Amino acid sequence: MADNGSTAADSSANDTATDTGPGPSDRRQVPMRRIATVALAGSAIEWYDFFIYAAASALVFNKLFFPTVDGTAGTLLAFSTFAVGFLVRPLGAAVFGHFGDRFGRKPTLVVAMMLMGVATLAIGLLPTYSSVGLLAPILLVVLRLLQGLALGGQWGGAVLLATENAPPGKRGFYGGFAQLGVPIALIISNVIFLALAEVTAPDAFLSWGWRIPFLLSVLLIGVGIYAQRSIEDHVPAAKTGARSPFVELLRTHPREILLAAATSIVSGAAYYLLAVYSLSYATTALGVPRPRILTAVLISAVASGIAIPVLSALSDRIGRQRSYQIGTILLAAWALPLFWLLDTGSAVLMTLALVIGQIIFSLPYGALPALLSESFGTGVRYTGVALGYQIGAVLGGAFAPIIATALFAAYGSSTPISVYLIAVSAISFVGVILLSRIRPERPANPNPN
Repeated sequence: MADNGSTAADSSANDTATDTGPGPSDRRQVPMRRIATVALAGSAIEWYDFFIYAAASALVFNKLFFPTVDGTAGTLLAFSTFAVGFLVRPLGAAVFGHFGDRFGRKPTLVVAMMLMGVATLAIGLLPTYSSVGLLAPILLVVLRLLQGLALGGQWGGAVLLATENAPPGKRGFYGGFAQLGVPIALIISNVIFLALAEVTAPDAFLSWGWRIPFLLSVLLIGVGIYAQRSIEDHVPAAKTGARSPFVELLRTHPREILLAAATSIVSGAAYYLLAVYSLSYATTALGVPRPRILTAVLISAVASGIAIPVLSALSDRIGRQRSYQIGTILLAAWALPLFWLLDTGSAVLMTLALVIGQIIFSLPYGALPALLSESFGTGVRYTGVALGYQIGAVLGGAFAPIIATALFAAYGSSTPISVYLIAVSAISFVGVILLSRIRPERPANPNPN
């Protein structure tokens, strides 16, 4: 596909035909601060539910749902249930993208949030293997699939709610609010797990303590619905796209989907190595006390929460592609020092390793929403952004903890894990270069909806 000045309009046959949504004057009726807050709240709620599952996978699920399998094999099985949630995320992107492109961003986002909340609550009420045998891990996998389906649709909705309403020149900054929900969710989930680890005995934590974070998701869902309703009467519905946005997307943007997935792959791999695998690696391979590594992950999440808004705004100044390229290069450069510092077992050095890793990660991650939203035509944008990102998340994030666990088991060293991170960074570096050639970023907003 050759690029020209009309790529956004010409890439989808229905871009202009269905462009009946709000113009700039309509968007100003809703304060951007309120829209950004809603995107942030929705993202934080969804990712909180996702992260408490990740933390439980690293800390307790192997003992509660796979007690007949010991050691590395049990950890791999627990992480496998974590991974299955990723496998349906592209399906969630296609399903929720269909409704988001045809009937509106906000209502689709609310439905995704509700589905995530119900699934997470049900996990907190699950019987364990000791009570119902094999039924316990089966139910766990089913609910994990529902979580993945919901998250597959949520991310695209939160991103577009922010970027499509952003004023010209600030799309990167406001897109970062959807990403900011990730460190906030990680902070909340880890604070809860850290507190429970401190105030409950190990047996009590395994018996009932681990359930509390899952049950608390009900409160967060209530906060999210309230935030969504605060803009219900003020943000006009997104314009109707193609009758089948998924089919239209495959027809008009096939290369963009593949390149968006390649570009996104490092986001999943790097983050889940930093936020999920590090928990298991430190406690099982290094013998580090659980509160120590949880504290390190928590501090690194705070650093990321500070860095994302700053680095997202930087992408408005230096460009999305350049931000992403610099970020992938720095991630590759930090891959070896990251594990060298983790391997010391020192609280200070482990925290330093994760803090620097999270700050570097925030550079490409903060630029990603605007980068992807600029890569798809109006009528298929929800589907395209969600699907491209979620395919990358499956390829990068779903298997990162499993691959890292298997590599360490096979080689007894963290070096192969570092090489793996370098490899996925290289894939995303090439992906963003090729994506920029097909869809050179434009200084002005594409059609707002």
